[in-house]
Formats: sequence, C-alpha cells, structure tokens
Amino acid sequence: MKTISAVTLDDTDRKMIRALQGDGRMTNADLAKAVNLSESACLRRLRALEAEGVISRYAAIINERAVGLPISVFVTVTLSSQAESALTAFETAIATVPEVVECYLMTGGSDYLLRLVVRDVDDLERVHSRELTRIPGVTRVSSSVAMRTVVKRGALPV
Repeated sequence: MKTISAVTLDDTDRKMIRALQGDGRMTNADLAKAVNLSESACLRRLRALEAEGVISRYAAIINERAVGLPISVFVTVTLSSQAESALTAFETAIATVPEVVECYLMTGGSDYLLRLVVRDVDDLERVHSRELTRIPGVTRVSSSVAMRTVVKRGALPV
C-alpha cells in the first residue's frame, strides 16, 4: 500500500464524502444536489478526490451473517523474526487466506492482528491448523471470538 499524505479538505469536500459514505451508489446529480453544487462542478470535485486517493474505491457492505459467516475472530500472530523479508513473506501468504478480512502490522507483544470471518468453530479450526500455523515464520497464534459487535462503522468521521 502506498503512503498517501493527508489532503486538505474544505467543507464541500467533507459534505461530499459524508454523503457518499452513506450511499456510495448515489448519482452525481443526487450528490450535486445534496452538497449544493452544479453537476459539472460536483463531478470535477469527485474526480479530484479520487485522483488524490481520498476516495480509494467503491464497495458494497455485505451482511456477514446473511452470507453464512456469522463469527468474527480476532487473531494475534507472532513471527520468529521481524526482518523485512519475514514480514513481507507473512503478508504475501496471509493475503491468500480468504477468511482474513483485515490484517494489521502492530506494535506491542504480537506482530499482526487479523480479523477473520468463519462459519463456525470447525471452520475456525480449519483456518487455524491448515492456514495460519503453516505460514513459515509463525511462532504463536492466539484467537479471540467476538461474542457481539457493539460498534462497526463504515464511515470515517470527516
């Protein structure tokens, strides 16, 4: 992932971002109306936000339970080495595990924090034993199952 510097946003940019975070499928005409711009000015600003990396992509937010993945598991992973080559090898390998929906390089006692989505405990065991612990350099894996989601925002506070 490339490093992106913070972009200076004005009030109109922030209104556009908030509107799109609420409904990423809104038309340019609807967006322009929501932020009180002409359609052409709105489209120019939108393209600028995309070009600057403020808007990196558009996606649908899928209900995990509705598609049979009701369990979120938070996993900490410790590697035998923190050399750049070991980190790169782990990151390349973990990116191929479809159940891993988020992966963060961390400070502190563990090297990585993962969020997995699984069908059930048997599915978790499969991912743990056949995927996570087989990645070269992994020395410790610790899992915590989320009992309930309390806050999960899809929008940033801009």
